[in-house]
Amino acid sequence: MDLVIRDARVVDGTGGPSYRADVGVAGGRIAAIRREGDPALSGRRVLDAYGLTLSPGFIDMHAHSDLALLRDPDHSAKAAQGVTLEVLGQDGLSYAPVDDRTLDEVRRALTGWNGGAPGDTAVDFDWRTVGEYLDRIDRQGVAVNAAYLVPQGTVRAYVMGWEDRPPTGAELARMKRLVAEGLEQGAVGMSSGLTYTPGMYARDAELTELCRVVAAYDGYYCPHHRSYGAGALEAYAEMIALTREAGCALHLAHATMNFGVNAGRAPELLALLDEALAAGSDISLDTYPYTPGCTTLVAVLPGWASEGGPEAVLARLRDDATAEAIRHDLEVTGSDGCHGVPVEWDTIEISGVSAPGLAGLVGRRLDGWPTARRLLIEDRLGTTILQHVGHEENVRAIMRHRVHTGGSDGILQGAKPHPRAYGTFPHYLGRYARELGVLSLEEAVAHLTSRPAARLRLPDRGLVREGHRADLVLFDPATVAAGSTFEAPRTLPVGIPHVLVDGRFVIADGHRTTALPGRAVRRTPHGADPSHRRAPTTG
Repeated sequence: MDLVIRDARVVDGTGGPSYRADVGVAGGRIAAIRREGDPALSGRRVLDAYGLTLSPGFIDMHAHSDLALLRDPDHSAKAAQGVTLEVLGQDGLSYAPVDDRTLDEVRRALTGWNGGAPGDTAVDFDWRTVGEYLDRIDRQGVAVNAAYLVPQGTVRAYVMGWEDRPPTGAELARMKRLVAEGLEQGAVGMSSGLTYTPGMYARDAELTELCRVVAAYDGYYCPHHRSYGAGALEAYAEMIALTREAGCALHLAHATMNFGVNAGRAPELLALLDEALAAGSDISLDTYPYTPGCTTLVAVLPGWASEGGPEAVLARLRDDATAEAIRHDLEVTGSDGCHGVPVEWDTIEISGVSAPGLAGLVGRRLDGWPTARRLLIEDRLGTTILQHVGHEENVRAIMRHRVHTGGSDGILQGAKPHPRAYGTFPHYLGRYARELGVLSLEEAVAHLTSRPAARLRLPDRGLVREGHRADLVLFDPATVAAGSTFEAPRTLPVGIPHVLVDGRFVIADGHRTTALPGRAVRRTPHGADPSHRRAPTTG
């Protein structure tokens, strides 16, 4: 054995009872498991794990590290949490597939999420296709593994620009080809951001046709649906009906019930899910264990104000008459970008800005439209915000559901990011399992490991089992906790001394090593071996 982990309490990801065992690692895989009473294992290195729990590596089903992985391959924000795989390309907007025009537009639109605005040279955007982006991850080497969703909004911008209209037959055919090519090159599914432009301009018929392509490749559809506020239940039902018609698996992104209109209404969502599951729908979801949300300030604007792309938005904001119409939609009507709920400015906290001269505003709550308008213009739409609109009872109820998985929705950009970016997974284990008992430790680990691996159709990840990839976490169940808070969001967790990716330590004795074993995990045909990760597979 390359490594023997001696005398660990194994929580194997199945949800079943833990047991004490030695676990041997060789060639990047779990080579042997010996329970108490079995013959001992020997290896070139032995790690005494007495008092620690060994589990599969955690899978972040909703990550926004698309550029962070390339800009900072060390990636301690996730590695230190025990994350060994994260899913990128979320919310319908990312950086592949693109042409030169689309890449420039997407970079502007995603500055608040990821940085990387035009002129930023920290990342060399030397790819255009999904396969080239995944190859770039492989060439560079990163701390953790990464999977990718084809972003429907980016595909729409590529083919149609940022226009609010139905596609022509030729445009729809081209979008379907781009989605198919992305899946052939290794994407695991398709995402949408249906409160973000231009993805929000797609009607159900268009999305259904794209989902038929996803289904043909055995992928899944991951929508940020049209509302998490007023009309949230209707928005969930829309996605269930759409994917049922397309015959496509559905994974509901950050499946929350937010804003005052949804206080205490999680049981209604869960009843809707149970009915669909009983009828044969293939559904899963992810959540983060916090009440505030996080997005960009420009995202709360009405969809009509964002048509045409970032420069068109800025032109409308500078025009007094148009800006007044935007204000009316925000404060009176209820903007579709703000989930149909009239905005409550004091729930919006500035978490990050792109312009250095605005740094003093970080941490402040907005006091009204004039401030918001000025900030959008001066920061060229690069402002990131926290929205304090969630409900603890809803968070707890949804995380108990049998199809729930964990996702950080972690935006790493900004001076004061949401603490979920650095704390989601230890927060599940420390706060919600150990302290509150919302989930048992075994249940919590299953939610963070085997369930997401099953959704990603990865037959050799997500469990502590012989032959599986040695993506492993050792943590102290008595002390594991998120270090990150809203006041100090970039603080690393405690109680996670060791993390292995493909059998190599990325965290050892609580410190980041120099190892960069992470690679792109590509979609494979159902039942195929996903270990051949350096060459794109075909459907």
